[in-house]
Amino acid sequence: MSSAASVITGRTPTVAAVGCGYWGKNIVRNFAELGALRAVSDADPDIAAKFSRQYNVPALSLPEIINDDAFEGVAFASPARLHVEHAGAALKAGKHVLVEKPMALSLPEGRALARLADQRGRILMVGHLLHYHPIVLKLLETIHSGRLGEVKHIHATRLNLGKVRMREDVIWSFALHDLSVILAIFDELPTRVSVEADAIINPRISDIATIHLKFPQGATARINVSWLNPYKEQRMSVIGSKAHAVFDDLTKWENKLAIFDHRIEERNGRPEAVKAVPIHVQVEEREPLREECAHFLHSIAAGTVPRTDTREALRVLAVLEAASQSLKKGEPVTPVAASDA
Repeated sequence: MSSAASVITGRTPTVAAVGCGYWGKNIVRNFAELGALRAVSDADPDIAAKFSRQYNVPALSLPEIINDDAFEGVAFASPARLHVEHAGAALKAGKHVLVEKPMALSLPEGRALARLADQRGRILMVGHLLHYHPIVLKLLETIHSGRLGEVKHIHATRLNLGKVRMREDVIWSFALHDLSVILAIFDELPTRVSVEADAIINPRISDIATIHLKFPQGATARINVSWLNPYKEQRMSVIGSKAHAVFDDLTKWENKLAIFDHRIEERNGRPEAVKAVPIHVQVEEREPLREECAHFLHSIAAGTVPRTDTREALRVLAVLEAASQSLKKGEPVTPVAASDA
């Protein structure tokens, strides 16, 4: 049963959505369709008024939402630089919070926000969307079942000619999606992070980057990201000792996850690749963001820890910070454990 179904058949908490822009409008739509939306808010009054009319809910200021006991949860799709301030205010007011990624723009800020949620006994869930993608969940299940054998290497690409950010760089905007999944696959921090990047539009903001990760047992991963690529690509290849898996998020649903039983055999004293035809794994099609929003509602109603809780978000922040330090120093960096002072 999907998380959406579990909410619909139970109590539906009340939620206000803050930020109705590029991504926020999709969060507003999903909470409205789940029957949870009770208010909207946006820095642009005209945008807030538009969604207020569309979904027949009031357009309120952030203070009005925070100080109103009618709202159990607040979903933030505001700029990343405001996450700590806005989410912190909501947590202090006793609200459960869903905040878009990244949770904060530094590990210390992230830790402080996580402590606040813990002290107030409130849910703080971070919108790492791929953890709610049915195909990614099936990929994780396949890996943890041993179907691929021991994971040796992961290669992720996230390329586009799209929205260019002027505050956070491409590592913090793009790479954290795949990084979050890679950390879930290995369930541990890498021992070494190194970065190569180019700043083309703004000398202080990286537009293209490659992140190299090495994990304690010797496995490696590489993430290539760019928002200046002439074509769009979102693909993750997982190389195992028994088989390979490819998640291609831009192909049609039934072909998004493929398993390849490739192997290397020794022939005439030389290793030779023996290729196999792909096996496409079939998964029920569901909108990832709908699953994410429903999971937030279910966590509130059931009092359960969300899949992308502060532990998951903090280890992503730890690696992002290590990547930023590597780029600045020009050398590999070992991430600091999120729980360390």
